[in-house]
Amino acid sequence: MTLQVRELDALASIEAAQWDALHDGRNPFVAYAFLEGLERHGCLRRDWGWTPRHLTLWDGGELVAAAPGYLKTNSHGEFVFDHAWAHAYARHGMDYFPKWLFAVPYSPVTGPRLLARDDAWRRELLAAMAGHTAAAGLPSAHVNFHTDREDALFGDDWLPRSDVQYHWHNRGWTGFDAFLADMDHRHRKNIRQERAKVARAGVEFRRLHGDEASSAELDAIHHFYRQTFAEYGNAPALTRDFIGHLARSMPRNLLIILAYLGESPIAGALCLRGTDTLYGRYWGSDAVLPGLHFETCYYQGIEYCLEQGLARFEPGAQGEHKIARGFLPALVRSRHWIADPAFRRALREWCAEEAEATRRYAASLARHSPFREAAGPAAP
Repeated sequence: MTLQVRELDALASIEAAQWDALHDGRNPFVAYAFLEGLERHGCLRRDWGWTPRHLTLWDGGELVAAAPGYLKTNSHGEFVFDHAWAHAYARHGMDYFPKWLFAVPYSPVTGPRLLARDDAWRRELLAAMAGHTAAAGLPSAHVNFHTDREDALFGDDWLPRSDVQYHWHNRGWTGFDAFLADMDHRHRKNIRQERAKVARAGVEFRRLHGDEASSAELDAIHHFYRQTFAEYGNAPALTRDFIGHLARSMPRNLLIILAYLGESPIAGALCLRGTDTLYGRYWGSDAVLPGLHFETCYYQGIEYCLEQGLARFEPGAQGEHKIARGFLPALVRSRHWIADPAFRRALREWCAEEAEATRRYAASLARHSPFREAAGPAAP
């Protein structure tokens, strides 16, 4: 075996079949079409802090392992917040950036990050991450939102962090009414009232996969996406060309939910679906109506999962208000390799304290479950 490590500055330098042979296709965010589409259609910009640097392992001419990677000059679009670390480096006159991030841009969704056919290659990939980070003189490497199975492969030199998201899990309900029936009276009544307000306003919904959406409907969902970013003063990274690319290249993975008043769309949610999971990503609205956000972003997605037999719905990061709508706390993970030994020791203690606080927080949230039979925080 002649193992070679190559760093790629563009996924287009390899074939889609080579990359996609390394994962099972269940998670759309690690598909070649998604990641290469971000690069080709202008969603990743150096001035926004994103420079592709994918790590690959080759056995002769065969690609045997890979990790989507990016050199980052800031922490924008990562959702694992390390601003305190960057400030600590700066106070000591050291550079925290650029760092090497292995993740999916702008997407805090759990999924595989160490793409390989077996765990032996995944361990080789982790060794290459640390070795090449050190050789390049970079201060750190980070793997965000990896799977629970992958977490067991990291050595002690990779510092663990965890955070809380809110995920919906299908308990085998036959429909939305059955889902509500498992809730206590107060939460069941509140959801019914929220949905009734939207219905009385005359709002109707269309759920469309990429191959079912017209150009005008894709225009609408991109408009709503841009609208939300404009309201918060942020730059929208996903281009209209990228949305069209998803509709063409991943048509059954793209799901858009549009709310209509008459013939005019007034709100929308952009989602992706995997084999057993729906991922809610972005939403926007031109109207202010009671319950419209919850219906568009949560209840329509739950109905879709129940109809399609999906096991889980991840509606995005943060938001304790999701608990009352059936999304229970779930722990998500990241791992961090720190080159400087002194900082590694200090951050190890910091991570241990954070982990204990996160566990207590997740346990306290779980006590507010809307279901009559409570459940604890779920692992990824």
